[in-house]
Amino acid sequence: MQLKQIGVIHTPYRSVKDMPIQPAGAGPAAGSIELNVELAEGLKDLAGFSHILVIYGFHRVAGSCLTVTPFLDQAPHGIFATRAPTRPNPLGLSLLQLVRIAGTTLQVASVDMLDGTPLFDIKPYVPAFDQPVGAVRTGWLETSAGRVATVRSDERFSR
Repeated sequence: MQLKQIGVIHTPYRSVKDMPIQPAGAGPAAGSIELNVELAEGLKDLAGFSHILVIYGFHRVAGSCLTVTPFLDQAPHGIFATRAPTRPNPLGLSLLQLVRIAGTTLQVASVDMLDGTPLFDIKPYVPAFDQPVGAVRTGWLETSAGRVATVRSDERFSR
């Protein structure tokens, strides 16, 4: 399997230091997505959605680890029980507000990634698909997820 970069994400964050660690902590932080021009037809009907899921590359991550100490805890956890970027496949997933589309530029809000991040996919967010009934357990995050708005990134996962 080979992934093809389909665009680039622009954000106000030039450094990982002090960057939000999740879209929920980014507030209204504005950004844009520049989709490759040859993919313009793929944006048909996307403007009808308020939010999109974007899949992107953690392009400035230093290696991968199977155990990490995430930003919201002091204890180490398995990488698959976290959203830390040092993954075997360094892919990120964020839920962004879609503000508007002009040509192949998508204006988005709640960005939590670095400027220049490579984009691999866009999917519409559909609550009926993406919010399963009864999905309420959040493991070790049950006691710390509420801090996402105030905790910021540092350079622990960067190269």
